[in-house]
Amino acid sequence: MTLAVTQEAFDDHAVGLRLREEIARRRMSRQTLAENARLSLSTLEKALAGRRRFTLATIVRLEEALGSSLRETDEPHLQAPMLAPPEMGSYARPAVEWIEGEYLTLRASFDRPDAIYAYRTLIRWSERKGHLVFAESDRIDESFEQAGFVSMPHLSGHAYLMTGTAGQYRMIVLGRATHDGRMYGLLTSLQVGVGSQLVPVSSPVAFVPADQLSDLDPGVHPLETGSGRLAADILDIATSADFCRLKV
Repeated sequence: MTLAVTQEAFDDHAVGLRLREEIARRRMSRQTLAENARLSLSTLEKALAGRRRFTLATIVRLEEALGSSLRETDEPHLQAPMLAPPEMGSYARPAVEWIEGEYLTLRASFDRPDAIYAYRTLIRWSERKGHLVFAESDRIDESFEQAGFVSMPHLSGHAYLMTGTAGQYRMIVLGRATHDGRMYGLLTSLQVGVGSQLVPVSSPVAFVPADQLSDLDPGVHPLETGSGRLAADILDIATSADFCRLKV
């Protein structure tokens, strides 16, 4: 890799997004990445939070630790895909721009039956890949942060956020957005059970544009608190408005 690149040659915000995707995809802790890249954890955390810029030296160290590039370089001899792959719904960017943005994600806590779990999910268009991608952040269990692709077939009108790692899949199915841009649906994943056993688990899920819930922080919100009741009321819409159904 070369250092003959100016600070203006890369998008600092885009680097942060791709770094979050790589961390989530590899199930790597930020502490481990910082150690492998010979950086302080504080430096990495501040850069990811947008409190300081990524320097070129920092990016190079991170790329060497990950073994992949964090910068989308322009390659004039390669034309970016105009449509998402057929297996993702063959959508064009203009048709899906409405879904791009940062959301506060709400679901039931898998560890506490009386609490709602909140974290952030960013959905964006990848110019290099030619389709929508997503990445989670601000999870208290950061090693389980997910990143993957977004499928949006015309037939169902739903959005599917898919993560696939070593043959294991996790999926979120979201219905059409409401007039205020919120989306509701169902999350299906694997939860750590007894010992090393993984148990399938599902929960209603809500995606709320982040600027609509600026006072609700990521984390676990017990139902007896004001924030917990607010989060629970929003999440209840997933089932009460028939965005998803749970059958027992």
